Amino acid sequence: MSDVKTALRQTAHAARKQAFEVCAQSGALAAATAHLLAEIGPADGHSIAGYLPIRTEIDPRPAMAALHQMGARIGVPVIAGAGRPLDFRLWTPEAALIPGPFGALIPERGDWITPDTLIVPLVGFDAACNRLGYGGGFYDRTLARLAASGPVRSLGFAFAAQQLPPLPTEPTDIALDAIVTEAGVIRP
Repeated sequence: MSDVKTALRQTAHAARKQAFEVCAQSGALAAATAHLLAEIGPADGHSIAGYLPIRTEIDPRPAMAALHQMGARIGVPVIAGAGRPLDFRLWTPEAALIPGPFGALIPERGDWITPDTLIVPLVGFDAACNRLGYGGGFYDRTLARLAASGPVRSLGFAFAAQQLPPLPTEPTDIALDAIVTEAGVIRP
């Protein structure tokens, strides 16, 4: 199955790169941000995990800044180590950032939060909201850990061009609650 997922990742990376380049000129990020904010809804009092984009990932920072202004506590992932779930450090638009693992920036300091909603980056997805990530299993482990403690909502954030045919899944793969793109929201 790893060969199939590797080929799908290559296809999705190429589609994401092309969409990223088009997005910069088309206003697609504003549409995706508006759809994401509408899907999240009232944010005051919530703890929401976003992410600081790497490479050609769609940028959630405009939504994260708006959610922060609405009263949400925003966190970003910090990789604690291989085979472990993610932890989330408090982020604000003014936070001092330092390089973290895999080239993602992380807040230099701040409280740790437990999110009730996650904005999840991805390489590709399918119509059933299955997520194809980078292959490390970090978000699957994180979603499993958070769900064991109570309800958690997971929203993939991507370009519509990253949609793939039905993905092969493994027992450890956790489908997302929805995928948000510039074209709208996909639910399983």
